[in-house]
Amino acid sequence: MTALAPAVTVAPSRRLSPLTAVANTFTLTWRSLLKLRTNPEDIFGLVLTPVMYLLLFTYLFGGAISGNVHNYLQFELPGILVLAVIFSTLGTGQALSEDIRTGVFDRFRSLPIARSAPLAGAVLGDVTRYALSVAITLAFGMLLGFRIQASPLAAAAACLLVLGFALSMCWLSALLGLISGSARGVQWIGSLIYFPLTFGSNVLVPTDKLPGWLQAFVKGNPLTFLTEAERGLLVGGPVTAAVIRTLLWSLGLFLVFAPLAVQVYRRRT
Repeated sequence: MTALAPAVTVAPSRRLSPLTAVANTFTLTWRSLLKLRTNPEDIFGLVLTPVMYLLLFTYLFGGAISGNVHNYLQFELPGILVLAVIFSTLGTGQALSEDIRTGVFDRFRSLPIARSAPLAGAVLGDVTRYALSVAITLAFGMLLGFRIQASPLAAAAACLLVLGFALSMCWLSALLGLISGSARGVQWIGSLIYFPLTFGSNVLVPTDKLPGWLQAFVKGNPLTFLTEAERGLLVGGPVTAAVIRTLLWSLGLFLVFAPLAVQVYRRRT
């Protein structure tokens, strides 16, 4: 009697078409957004953080820096957009670190999907959430008295610009999440990078009111360019140079950190 040959399990091919890879990415983007339903604290963070920033800094610094609250709100709110969105990008790295620790990405690896889809989906999902943060910041700022003094097209460009920069920063955060052993590690390492970048800019204080030794750093800070572009697009003023510099920085950050994050991700998974 002839023995039957053992069954051979054929692993699914990872050579998927670009359209399939895009579809996989959007599917996992949707998964990232669905987390909001099971993690209400994320929603509270998105809603309450920009509200807290606006209330705290407006009434704490308004009279001291600009003479009155209204004038400072017009100056400050574009900076608060930058502040809220940039700090929110740390959540990308924290979520990735937690997913890797709990084995979620090991399960993704066993599925017949594009290998980079889980990473790209996580980043795109977070950028979508940041759009909600931008909308909340603008809406609450208007309740406090902020007024957009530019055209609707310019205001829309301001929102897209800050989201585009946040997308680039998400890849830095993703890299931190992939090389850190825990979500807490991402928070500590990220804070060492994000705090000097954010508060060492003109987000809250005009550059000419800062000490001379600090002004040199502030004038070369990419978040200064982003904030100046946001102010010009929302309340008027020169924007061309600031927008071009912001776009160049966004592109540079993306070209550096996205390939690094993908390389580390492939090595770890």
